[in-house]
Amino acid sequence: MTNIIKVLGMRVLPALISFILLMLFIAPCFKGIVNLGNIAGMIVSGAVLAAAIFLPQVKAFAGRLWEKPAGKVLLCSAAVVTAVGVILAAVISFFMLRAMNDRPQSSDTTVIVLGCKVKNGAPSRMLRKRLDAAYDFLVEEPDVKVIVSGGKGSDEIISEARCMRDYLVGKGIAPDRIYMEDKSEDTEQNLEYSKAIIEKEGLPERITLVTDGYHQLRAEMLADKLGMKAWNISADTSAWLIPTYWVREWIGVMYYVLK
Repeated sequence: MTNIIKVLGMRVLPALISFILLMLFIAPCFKGIVNLGNIAGMIVSGAVLAAAIFLPQVKAFAGRLWEKPAGKVLLCSAAVVTAVGVILAAVISFFMLRAMNDRPQSSDTTVIVLGCKVKNGAPSRMLRKRLDAAYDFLVEEPDVKVIVSGGKGSDEIISEARCMRDYLVGKGIAPDRIYMEDKSEDTEQNLEYSKAIIEKEGLPERITLVTDGYHQLRAEMLADKLGMKAWNISADTSAWLIPTYWVREWIGVMYYVLK
């Protein structure tokens, strides 16, 4: 019984978990979603899966390495890097989760919807969920204004801002409540150009960012860099996409902190 539990704990369970994660990281590729998140996820989960399957061979190889001074250094370095990576991922995830649940505490705010993919002139599934989350808040707070922020990509027939404006107007939001920022190419520009609109139009300076939950922390950090205090409204993200985008945000947050 002890041996069975040991095998389950050291091989079967890690292999099963890493296989499920590997499939989740691969799945977005079939929808054309390939980024640092699922690339890193596939590499790590694939390596863990292989190590679990070939555990006796891995242990034997590590034992041979440990017999050599350089091998000891290599194995200890790998252990330290792994431990630091796990700790960083846990800490960043904690702050990501906290940022996801920071809804506006007042109607004295300007909503900024961060852009996302537009397909054939219509919002992608992810963008539609962001817009629906913004719509719900705008209905609750009829005096709040909104900035829809996103430029036109090379594979988009209209700007993300125009697409978002049309969608919200189609759902009943008055056009005079909506400001378009249609020049930005990334999140930092979303916020920088939206700030200029806020200042020009005399809109409330406290902003409410509408984006996917995994993205809220980095967006909030970028806003803070520009002197903008932010609340957050998080759109629902399809569960099968969360691992890919969550890992991508780990990388994005670390890059932002270190650059």
